[in-house]
Amino acid sequence: MKLSGADIIWKCLSEQGVDTVFGYPGGAILPAYDRLLDHPIRHVLVRHEQSATHMADGYARASGRVGVAVATSGPGATNLVTGIATAQMDSTPLVCITGQVPAMMLGSDAFQETDITGITLPITKHNYLVQRAEDIAPTIRDAFRVATTGRPGPVLVDITKNAQQDLTEWFEAVPDAESQPGAGSDWPSFGDRQIDEAAALIAGAERPVILAGHGLLKSRATEELRQLAELSHLPVAVTLLGIGTLPAAHPLNLGMMGMHGEAWVNEAIQDSDLLIALGMRFDDRVTGRLASYAPKAKKIHVDIDPTELHKNVRADVAIAGDLRAVLQALLPKVAPARRDTWLARIRSFAGGGPTVRDLSGIDEPGPLQAAQVIHDIWRATEGKALVVTDVGQHQMWAAQYYRVSEPHTWITSGGLGTMGFAVPAAIGAKLARPDREVWAIVGDGGFQMTQAELATLVQEGVKINIAIINNGFLGMVRQWQQFFHDRRYSATPLSSPDFVKIADAHGLPGVHVSSRDEAMSAIRHARASAGPVLIDFHVQQEDAVYPMVSPGAPLHEMIHAPRSALVETGADLL
Repeated sequence: MKLSGADIIWKCLSEQGVDTVFGYPGGAILPAYDRLLDHPIRHVLVRHEQSATHMADGYARASGRVGVAVATSGPGATNLVTGIATAQMDSTPLVCITGQVPAMMLGSDAFQETDITGITLPITKHNYLVQRAEDIAPTIRDAFRVATTGRPGPVLVDITKNAQQDLTEWFEAVPDAESQPGAGSDWPSFGDRQIDEAAALIAGAERPVILAGHGLLKSRATEELRQLAELSHLPVAVTLLGIGTLPAAHPLNLGMMGMHGEAWVNEAIQDSDLLIALGMRFDDRVTGRLASYAPKAKKIHVDIDPTELHKNVRADVAIAGDLRAVLQALLPKVAPARRDTWLARIRSFAGGGPTVRDLSGIDEPGPLQAAQVIHDIWRATEGKALVVTDVGQHQMWAAQYYRVSEPHTWITSGGLGTMGFAVPAAIGAKLARPDREVWAIVGDGGFQMTQAELATLVQEGVKINIAIINNGFLGMVRQWQQFFHDRRYSATPLSSPDFVKIADAHGLPGVHVSSRDEAMSAIRHARASAGPVLIDFHVQQEDAVYPMVSPGAPLHEMIHAPRSALVETGADLL
């Protein structure tokens, strides 16, 4: 049977189990869009191609499947770049399909011709330029294999217009390991010796800490993490993207580490004699000054990507492998243990000094604080919502005060720190998980970067709730200016439109909130509404995220909040 290359694109996507794609049409991809009408795939029309990649990213993270974005050549393709880089840094499996000018015109500077494979080479796991119809099917199948095996990541397939228009023989995929969605593996192998060495270090440690990263979620190894922690009474610290690997209420979950992590977590890491790093890469926001990082600790580092081992921190035992497989091999060799003295010492860190802001006076009058808003959303949802954040102060407050109880219900841009991520990613997450309540928590700066997607939200009938933490500043940059540049607020005061009026213009309800007594009623209203709701929370302007490790400082040297705003007991943590 002969089909056009355009038909083959959609048949290959259906073959891979794709039911939803995010995109924006244009001349070079028009043949594919013409044939889309004859295939059972939902197309979500974004208002900017960057949002297509963010929606596909949120869809992938929420569902565990591959997210798909589609764009035309030239500016359509280049607009995908920020979202592709976001996915690359956070190991999200995406397949981005772009149109390209006809093969015979490549290199002629034709209208909307751009070398998108060259542009995206550093930010994709792999990319392809397809110039013949007969190469489309094998290339798309390979793109899904590459995106999902080993360390996941984004793949770009650039398809010339003539390849979409030409006819070629269509062959169904051979039902073997190489052609099944997500099947096959390029996992590195590991041996018994490495497992034995890791088990021996755990057995001999008096002050161990597990560092739980995003890789645990990617490998679906959260149950194995829980078993390991409980078996040997190992306290667990989480990275920003590792939130959700262990329920926040679990007695062994210490909380988030790093630049804006809990004070006692950073103290425990610095005092530890063994770090068990699982699916994390010792990012600078986690370690602080490397020369003084956990100086007394041996290190076990497990990651599916061998290039991450020894890259930033030298490991005593380095294991390259899928985390679930590694932990399943390790668990039988780890002896049960109690570490009451060590856990009591961590409790003393929590109780002996400032930690995060005290919310015990949550109902007292005064300026509305962002932390209180996050806390109220957590209380109202009982920690069961799927939360998608943008980047900045509100992101850190959400990490501190929204206590996540399940895996894959916390989505944020970690490695690249992409403002504008939350609203489109929340749309993608809701389409992947229509059964879940979804909240997008955004700043007034990041929201304005992709606020056009309110139109997509309404057109597609997607129910999410949007909480804008509006402090009239580019908040995190302002905080750095406060701490390190003598409050010289250069280009950070932010004039914003009336967000409620913008919501109304798009046909969805909006609410202004500026006081404590209004916050919970607005949250309840949003949750009860059948459609999307936007809440504009006007919060204290010069609030700061505490604690904070200054750039280049040791992990244990933290800037703390003024004592009047602190809780000084953490005895209920462990």
